[in-house]
Amino acid sequence: MEKLQKLSEALITGNHILVRELIQDCLDEGVEAGRIMELGLIAGMNVVAEGFKRNELFLPEVMMAARAMNTGLAIIDPILRNTCFKLRGKMVLGTVRGDLHDVGKNIVSMMFRGAGFKVIDLGVDVPEERFLNAVKEHEPDIVGLSALLTTTMPMIKLTIESLKQANLREGLIVMVGGAPVTQEFADQIGADGYAPNAALAIEKTQELMKARRQAKM
Repeated sequence: MEKLQKLSEALITGNHILVRELIQDCLDEGVEAGRIMELGLIAGMNVVAEGFKRNELFLPEVMMAARAMNTGLAIIDPILRNTCFKLRGKMVLGTVRGDLHDVGKNIVSMMFRGAGFKVIDLGVDVPEERFLNAVKEHEPDIVGLSALLTTTMPMIKLTIESLKQANLREGLIVMVGGAPVTQEFADQIGADGYAPNAALAIEKTQELMKARRQAKM
């Protein structure tokens, strides 16, 4: 559908005003919210994620697209809650205790939502207990732990250990990230995955979820 293609293009360029107008036009014409989500919003964010991964799009452009995505989701989310739209997964996300940085986490949140995931964003300076409570309440597929300071990296390890002690770790995919975080660190603390940016985080998460599903078959 031409308008869904235009919607996708408007999102890629970060035109949040046009995104709002096109979504409303599609709804007025009777297009299902799920199709708008899949063929308009998610399709656009997939292009943004791929461009970001290939260094063809940069942070300001990603932020503009994410803003447009949020504009669209504000309209579509309430409608989808009353439909059978199938989410790709559920994620609890937060910046760990002692760390107040949120730019990277916010990009991850917006891009995962744009990829069709439900994201429960706990914000910044999140203590282990809040992560545990959120996992118990929402039963997510993924927990995303972010840290931007080397001094707060140990809180990632402590959160993972707390999940283990609470018997919540099994079957849960734990993704870690942030400027000082590395694959080596992720391996040392028992995380399932690490990615240097949001686009690769989505890719890695989907690989891990696919592997989990295949292991259960």
